[in-house]
Amino acid sequence: MSNDPITLYRTALRATDGASGYYNHNLRVDTVDGAPVLVRIPIPGAATMDLAVWPEDAVLAAAGRYVRNVPQVVHTSAEPRFQIHEFVEGQLLEDTAPRGTPVPRHVLTDVVRFFAEAARVPLDDLPRLPADWPQGGDTPGFARRLSDVTRGVHDRYTAEYADLFAALGFPADPLRPALDGWAGLRPRCFGLVHADLHRKNLLLRSGQTVFLDWELALWGDPLYELAVHLHKMAYLPEEEKEVVEGWAEHFGRSAPGWQQDLPRYLAHERIKSAVVDAVRYTGEMTDDWDDRARRHAFCTRLARKVNRARPYWGHHEPLTDRAVHDAVAAWHAAHPRP
Repeated sequence: MSNDPITLYRTALRATDGASGYYNHNLRVDTVDGAPVLVRIPIPGAATMDLAVWPEDAVLAAAGRYVRNVPQVVHTSAEPRFQIHEFVEGQLLEDTAPRGTPVPRHVLTDVVRFFAEAARVPLDDLPRLPADWPQGGDTPGFARRLSDVTRGVHDRYTAEYADLFAALGFPADPLRPALDGWAGLRPRCFGLVHADLHRKNLLLRSGQTVFLDWELALWGDPLYELAVHLHKMAYLPEEEKEVVEGWAEHFGRSAPGWQQDLPRYLAHERIKSAVVDAVRYTGEMTDDWDDRARRHAFCTRLARKVNRARPYWGHHEPLTDRAVHDAVAAWHAAHPRP
């Protein structure tokens, strides 16, 4: 196989064994000397449901000078759009330690070290921020940028998904509990935030953790990094305690009010997850509705996401998997496939 980037890209387009996130296809391709690379190709028409401000390759170029165990970008193309990264051999944490099982001990240490190293990346080394980006310390402004995206997702899909939202217990303004907490956020110095550290973006290699997929990286409150990580990882209680204590050891003195503000960020993440995943999962189930096992798995996951948000809306009883299945089934009956 040629080492020419366009040839590698075209080979990746023909591949059928890649892995996809919500924004990129990831495909392994072997070069002429047999060394594999990872070709990342944007998914055409992917619905934007997260805040993204920077090109991933430029963030990785800066982060790689300060943060250990991040992939190296080999090539970037603007037209056609794709990136080529070094291929990192290893196993995803999701495959070796799925939700509900202990993670390897070194992962907790690696993650805490990652937080500290990412915070040392200078803003001057990173791509230019949007002109209206909140200034360092403006945590309420940063938080509003996050919730504005979530609000946009809810508003965009309210008409189409109104019946499903109602059946799942969404109020007319599901973001209100999070927005009410933004004004009280304390100012903190900003830093580089990965914003998507979860079990599918942590790869285990030779006893170390490699940090993948930087497409959602931001310049913002390091406490948000901790919150989104805790939300997406769903650690066992003793693991979460260790990560929080590790974060506090590095940031606690320079992060006033973090104990009060962490629950505020968690509220937004849980509500965001319910809104976004109600739309994403229901849409994904359209193609798998006749597959009972996959349908059951989707409904179980969606029930878990919605039940973490429902207490913020005043609901004290969790929805059962069956109730979620029935709500989704009713939505599909009202929106038959063409």
